[in-house]
Amino acid sequence: MTDDRPRPVLERLRAIDWSDDSAAYEHANSRALLMREYLRRAARWAQAYGAEESWPFFDIAEHVAPEVRTPSDIAAELEEVLTGLAPSSLKKTCRGAVRWAVLRDAGGELSRDLPDDPYEPLLLMYERGGGYFVEEFIDLNGAMLRLGTVESSLSARPFLTLAPATLDALDAEGEITYYAKIGEGCPRSSPRGIVRRRVDDGRTHDEAFTRNLRWEPTEYLRLYELGHNEIDHVEITEVEAAAFIELAVVCTT
Repeated sequence: MTDDRPRPVLERLRAIDWSDDSAAYEHANSRALLMREYLRRAARWAQAYGAEESWPFFDIAEHVAPEVRTPSDIAAELEEVLTGLAPSSLKKTCRGAVRWAVLRDAGGELSRDLPDDPYEPLLLMYERGGGYFVEEFIDLNGAMLRLGTVESSLSARPFLTLAPATLDALDAEGEITYYAKIGEGCPRSSPRGIVRRRVDDGRTHDEAFTRNLRWEPTEYLRLYELGHNEIDHVEITEVEAAAFIELAVVCTT
């Protein structure tokens, strides 16, 4: 067996600045979305292998293929990386991510009906500002999430747009509401464009995601409220906004 897959995961973990509070706050929105997506993927694997009691932060490969073990040299290096980190469940997910890579490297047949890489959203979240703590909520040091249950996570809408440019475009300060411009031939699923309204420190900022692949000021919502704009819109979720952003990035680059 080679270490083609586990070694890069180990190096990603080694490169993380676990104490970068500023990055955690800067990426609070995307980190929350990534954590929710990890919880959803982990719930699907837990349900498939009767591991609901181990959810959410667990070693999925232990239930899928317990005979597959992380090579001793990589395991030893990983423990050095994890020294001093908390909570213990965070360490468990890091070990799980490396072991999952070992499982994939072994070439075992996995169900096509389950998420291919359950740990990728969590690894991306770690890279965008470190870890988390769990009390009554999951504290991401910039965002708070209700843990929920396996059942509630299974029903969550998938968040599959994980490109860095898309994640960056979702990060901004304030309370954010997204809208899709719709009309004939441009339904909610394929809108003319998207805009957002951010309310930060009592100030309202209306912005549109433009062909320049960034948010720029717009008068659309204000003009619509005044009755001067005939293009209609509908409120959408962050996940829907992310899908539009990623498609725009792909089409432009």
